[in-house]
Amino acid sequence: MNDENRFIDIEIKLSEQENLVDALNRTVYEQGRRIDQLEALAAKLAEHVRTLRDAGQGPLNERPPHY
Repeated sequence: MNDENRFIDIEIKLSEQENLVDALNRTVYEQGRRIDQLEALAAKLAEHVRTLRDAGQGPLNERPPHY
C-alpha cells in the first residue's frame, strides 16, 4: 500500500469518526433536554401531591372505592 492510499484511508476514518462524534453529541444534547423536561415534570407532580396532602385531599387520604 502506498502513502497516498494510506492517507486516503486515514481521511476516510477521520471523516467517519467526525460523523460519529456529531451523532453522539446530538444524542447527548437530546437526552439532556429530555432529562430537564422530566425533572420539571417530577417537580410539578411533587408540588401537586404536597398541595393535595396539605389540603387534606387526594389519594393519600381517600379510601378505595371498593370499601
